[in-house]
Amino acid sequence: MGIANTVEIFASVPKLLKLKKGFAYRPPEEKDSIILRFEETVRKFGNRPAIIFEDESVTWNELEKRTNRVANTLKAEGISSGDVVSVMLENRIEFAVSVLAVLKIGAVAALINTNLREDPLTHCITLINSKLCIFGTEVADGIEGVKSDLGLADGSGFLAVRDNEDDPIPEWARDLEVLSHNQDDSNPPESKEITVGSTAMFIFTSGTTGLPKAAIQSHKRFLQASTLCHTAGLRCSEQDTIYMSLPLYHATGLLIGFGSALSSGACVYLRRRFSASSFVTDLRENNITCMVYVGELCRYLVNAPETDNDADTPLHTVMGNGLRPDIWNQFKTRFGIKRITEFYAASEGNVSFANLLNKDRTIGMTASKIALLKYDVQSDELVRNEAGFCMAVDKGEAGLCVGHINPNAPFEGYTNSDATESKILRNVFEKDDAWFNTGDLLKTVDVGFSLGYPHYQFVDRVGDTFRWRSENVSTNEVAEVLNGFDQIEISNVYGVQIPNVEGRAGMATVTLNNADDAMDLERLSEYVSLQLAHFSRPVFIRVQRELAMTGTLKLVKTDLRDEGYDLTKITDPVYVMKPRTEHYVPLDRDFLNAINDGTAGY
Repeated sequence: MGIANTVEIFASVPKLLKLKKGFAYRPPEEKDSIILRFEETVRKFGNRPAIIFEDESVTWNELEKRTNRVANTLKAEGISSGDVVSVMLENRIEFAVSVLAVLKIGAVAALINTNLREDPLTHCITLINSKLCIFGTEVADGIEGVKSDLGLADGSGFLAVRDNEDDPIPEWARDLEVLSHNQDDSNPPESKEITVGSTAMFIFTSGTTGLPKAAIQSHKRFLQASTLCHTAGLRCSEQDTIYMSLPLYHATGLLIGFGSALSSGACVYLRRRFSASSFVTDLRENNITCMVYVGELCRYLVNAPETDNDADTPLHTVMGNGLRPDIWNQFKTRFGIKRITEFYAASEGNVSFANLLNKDRTIGMTASKIALLKYDVQSDELVRNEAGFCMAVDKGEAGLCVGHINPNAPFEGYTNSDATESKILRNVFEKDDAWFNTGDLLKTVDVGFSLGYPHYQFVDRVGDTFRWRSENVSTNEVAEVLNGFDQIEISNVYGVQIPNVEGRAGMATVTLNNADDAMDLERLSEYVSLQLAHFSRPVFIRVQRELAMTGTLKLVKTDLRDEGYDLTKITDPVYVMKPRTEHYVPLDRDFLNAINDGTAGY
């Protein structure tokens, strides 16, 4: 361990103690909120920039005045404390204004994924009983397609925000800017009455399987997350600028990026969408010091062509989740990053980890009461002892991560009580105890000196670990290896069934760095055979020009699993490693028939 890291670890102690105090129990009826934090930041740093977006910049004072005008407009429209308002806008200043305005009057903001259309969009807006929908004209087509199913009246139920001055306002909506233009820009009195335990937002799960669920976000949860992120994660102040290209309708973008700015007075450099080609230029021209990421964004940057001295930028600290160990050092070195605060959390969960001591390739440590439970991947169930209780794994062994539910760590869950209950494990270590099931396998890792805090590493989603040849296979670990092959840009690994064969065979769908190249099967076969144990080697490899992802850059596996290697359903090239060989060959109809009738030899 270097001297610099030792100094940093000891410098972290006061921050860790302050955070521990900040996470202490607070009565839900205590008056405090995101909005009071916002108003405090305005008082301290009102004339400093709050958001830079394209050709526009607003100070904290200007942001608050715009917010108050919209908040008072919503009051005039009959919205009051506890009412739900759906907000569907792409990343821009008006998104922040709309969400903060809803919260200013004690109402609840439902953050709608801008990529949703038809049934999923209807589901999200109606699930939480929205009384009003604020939308951007850039998504007007989506709202128009479902508006008759939303239970909202034309005109009064829809407030539109122009994306540019030439956009028309639909005849079934009203112009929010016109309505709010002459409204009072002072703080509505309701902002002082909001309690920490009250619901601030609904943030929807990505919906990689099934329809999205609405995760409840209290004001307390937002305050804790933003304090953690700005104090010990990004370590930002009003002097910093945070690069934000992740969608603000998702917790990573909103809580970490905008939440850190709201708590510290830092400025947000907001992009509508991420651009790898503009990244270094953006950093240099806007003096950007911090960034919020997800792992695939980092992979895009690493795979992008290098420019002149990519490390010569003001960027020094990043925070996010999903940065895989296989590109960690490359990303850090290429862009001259001094501090990576990888974190792990779920929008709805009561468990969080953060790499606060700046160790490499770890999700860090936790203040939560957690356990890693023995889990039988093949039967997809917990291992229990004779008394019916769960068992903790040995040190360094992967186990299902669960978080103890208690007054200091409540599980706020979803709007659907059945969905909430499905994530709770009971009678884990003793009768009637309750634990939040993360659905993820984690393990402890040795990171050297760490003030006595164990550090953890993400292994896989429970559903993403499969069993083949009597061995457990981690899709993430296999993907990391495949991503190291020089032709492969990114891989998505999952298990598929072979008729009359126990377990699931590995399959990977990949994209190539040059989409027009042909896969070099001889070199790929040699690489996979050298790098992976026989049971971990993908039996099938499918090549696509582009992988399906959610709006938050999560790889989607559901359709890929359903299609599998069935040549009647797909037209992409598929390669197979036949039994007792170490070479990939094109999958043809004859061998597919042999697989399906059980004569292929697996």
